[in-house]
Amino acid sequence: MQLICITKLLAFRKEGCHGSVLRHELGMSKILAFAGSTRSASYNKLLVRIAAEGARAAQADVEVIDLRDFPLPLYDGDLEEKEGLPDAAKKLKARLLEAQGLLISAPEYNSSITGVLKNAIDWASRTETEDEKTLACFQGKAAALLSASPGGFGGMRGLVHLRSILGSIGVIVLPDQISISSAHEAFDSAGQLKNERKRDQVLALGRGLAEFLIKHHG
Repeated sequence: MQLICITKLLAFRKEGCHGSVLRHELGMSKILAFAGSTRSASYNKLLVRIAAEGARAAQADVEVIDLRDFPLPLYDGDLEEKEGLPDAAKKLKARLLEAQGLLISAPEYNSSITGVLKNAIDWASRTETEDEKTLACFQGKAAALLSASPGGFGGMRGLVHLRSILGSIGVIVLPDQISISSAHEAFDSAGQLKNERKRDQVLALGRGLAEFLIKHHG
């Protein structure tokens, strides 16, 4: 099987085929992973990278992005009507459109999700052209959710809202989720979880998303 995959990879590179076609032929799924935070030292950025490791181990093609690289104004219908979608929104949409799955680690702000995450979802939900399908970035995608917080609930209250938002725009949100409490004490200097059982659970969450995509899209 490995030899067949390598042969196909070399053939597709020689022919200059698009990445999405190559992933389909190799039975790979594309997952976009990100945290709902722009903070450099975000615990959720550390957490989503661990989940991404699990997905990669299950043969998924995982791209980890940082929402800081997609600076967006607050959603404004007048601005959209006057200028169209900001360039950062178009770039984010392009990443989302390529993916079949989403790994999202979401901080909890005042028992809900962050403004930056909600704003990114709102901009990505807008269409660029008349022939673009409504909610094309989200319809039919699958998502696995995580959170990390210094508090005792680990951010799980925010995940309730995120699950509701994603479900209402056509995302299949997997039932399993993980919340890491006391996040300021949970990670070591290398950005790994100190608790091996928790780390294994996070890896398994990423692997579970990859396996779900293989089963339903492979």
